[in-house]
Amino acid sequence: MLDRDYEFIRGLVYTHSRINLGADKKELVSARLGKRLRATGLATITDYCRYLQGPKAGEEISHLIDVISTNHTYFFRENAHFDFLSQTILPELMAKRATARWPRLNIWSAACSSGEEPYTLALVLDQFFGRQVAWPWQIDATDISNPVLKKAHEGVYKTDALDKIPATQLRTFFQEGTGPLAGTFKVKPALQQNIRFRQLNLLGASLPFTEPFHVIFCRNVMIYFDRPTQEELVTRLSRLLVPGGYLLVGHSESLTGIHHTLESVKPAVYRRPK
Repeated sequence: MLDRDYEFIRGLVYTHSRINLGADKKELVSARLGKRLRATGLATITDYCRYLQGPKAGEEISHLIDVISTNHTYFFRENAHFDFLSQTILPELMAKRATARWPRLNIWSAACSSGEEPYTLALVLDQFFGRQVAWPWQIDATDISNPVLKKAHEGVYKTDALDKIPATQLRTFFQEGTGPLAGTFKVKPALQQNIRFRQLNLLGASLPFTEPFHVIFCRNVMIYFDRPTQEELVTRLSRLLVPGGYLLVGHSESLTGIHHTLESVKPAVYRRPK
């Protein structure tokens, strides 16, 4: 991979996603671009860079961002967050909702990738509230990549990806595949009905939400950003929380050294002051 091609890819990725590719990522990026060369039928990365400057660049940039960003996720990933949600956050919010006059519980999976995180959130909420929902809820699930959003909306997963889901919920909310789909499970509409998937750049011109969130999951995202971008993102997310609302980041992430107004609750868990 030529240096000039790498610098072009770095600049393009940063402009469209704010993902900051360091000088040490050249070999990694070169390896991941192999998938796009095969998909586009191009012979070299130099050809691919020219393609990214052509009339089909808009659609291809989404695929580029998809292969550059790591979409490694699974159901109940970093499960301590989901335990904290069910054991601490939800009871606390339930106790305050009447006086706060919150008609609905709003949760945002800000980088939902292929859907495992928002579906896990839906399973946790179903387990907490049961069939008699005392408080209507909605999950907004967003990602910058249209290809992974398509996978999320389709909701088809290999059997071994679901081994952390309780058996009763697996039977209730997933349909086992047969024939060509043997070895997979598909999410049923009952689990999808309160999840809204949409494409979104977290650092775009504006965010399309009209109501604040009680909980925001934005995990394993800031590791891709430089410090100014991290601060900008945390400021944006903080403004979208209700007073006392929670922001959860990845366990490998920290807001230490980042200017923000949130209170630290425990590692990777922050709260907007009440």
